[in-house]
Amino acid sequence: MHRERAIRIAFLVNNFPKLSETFVLNQITGLLERGHDVDIYTQRLYDWDKVHPDVSHYRLWERTYTMEKVPKNYLQRLIKGLWLIIIYFFKAPKLILRSLNVFAHGKQALNLWLLYTAASLLQHQKGHNYDIIHCQFGTQAYRGMAFKKLLSPIPKLLIMFRGFDISFCIQRDGPEIYVEPFKHADYCLANCDFFRQRVIDIAWPANKIALHLSALALSKFDLHLRQLDPGDSVHIATTGRLVEKKGIEYAIRAVAKVAEQYPNLTYSIIGDGPLHDHLTAVIKELKAESYIHLLGWKNEAEIIQILDQCHLFIAPSITASDGNQDAPINVLKEAMAMGLPVLSTNHGGIPELVEDGISGYLVPERDVDSLVDKLNALLAHPEQWPAMGQAGRAFVERRYDLNHLNDLLVQRYKALLSNHWQDRCLKSASSSVSSTDKASEYLLSPLK
Repeated sequence: MHRERAIRIAFLVNNFPKLSETFVLNQITGLLERGHDVDIYTQRLYDWDKVHPDVSHYRLWERTYTMEKVPKNYLQRLIKGLWLIIIYFFKAPKLILRSLNVFAHGKQALNLWLLYTAASLLQHQKGHNYDIIHCQFGTQAYRGMAFKKLLSPIPKLLIMFRGFDISFCIQRDGPEIYVEPFKHADYCLANCDFFRQRVIDIAWPANKIALHLSALALSKFDLHLRQLDPGDSVHIATTGRLVEKKGIEYAIRAVAKVAEQYPNLTYSIIGDGPLHDHLTAVIKELKAESYIHLLGWKNEAEIIQILDQCHLFIAPSITASDGNQDAPINVLKEAMAMGLPVLSTNHGGIPELVEDGISGYLVPERDVDSLVDKLNALLAHPEQWPAMGQAGRAFVERRYDLNHLNDLLVQRYKALLSNHWQDRCLKSASSSVSSTDKASEYLLSPLK
């Protein structure tokens, strides 16, 4: 029997292995399980001692390469560049010469970005004949463009937008930041329709970008419908980095107000970050130390254990002062998969995940009073929690199933490589997505 050739993919990421970016890890392991070949090129290498279990299970350190950092100082860049030429020229003279071809590649050759990218590729001992260059964030688009120039004409360039790259980066640098990469990109993906529209708004064709949701490994999260027995304490939780975008201070202030009426509650905040000291001070100011707790960083198993003991989950995301915004965040998906009623905000892509009044409630950003109102509504009607939890689980199962989305990613790769959707790919994808799904037209959109 003829065996289908494995697709060779280069993943370009900002940081690896980063515990909070399980959506990247899920795609890597899913592709490996399907027999494809994945290498990971990262701007910054994280600590291998604190990793998700799948990193060790798949020995991903054997597939991970740190990209050569391009010095900002041009003299330092030139000196280091000369050293890279000495090291790598006799190993791959054609690739090094191509990286220095100013006539063919213009600015990226002149400023030595292509040379540094060639050096990054040459860390790989087994060759670098990739089919797909997959930028996991828009911030890797320039590196992706350099990869494609060096390895042309074979690889296709795919850019995935996930949030800060199309919110914070656009506010900081303007939409023109993506003008050059868009000249070389073959296709784009976005992890929610909110950010998909943002990409279209900066002059990317609507027929060359699809919605590709960030999947969840549902088997790791058992459904536990919540109920409140007489005399029970109410346990509320939030998971997230302690940064402005997560809006955690607003939840702290709301819980402190609600505690005046419901003193028998606790609020656990799982995560760490630069706002730790500030949030600690807010909790002290509110005299809430006895029932609001900053638990710090926890691994996945510990988070699941904590959430399993909770009744409600809050994700009070806001648009940060630097423009940074959230997609439908994984911590909300996890909470919903576990049967927790959720309270979140009308922010970014979150309304595409939380059905207001069905799986939980949505309130305006930065609105403490609205958070208080909806928390009170949830606490006053615990009999509604099981139905909300069931609805949340069903929604996550329907939209964010890991196996389906990884199959769909492979189909997208094949479509890029063949320049059209094969009928069998369309039939396979459509069979597992409801025709009434709001996002189905994008999930199945052709790669034209």
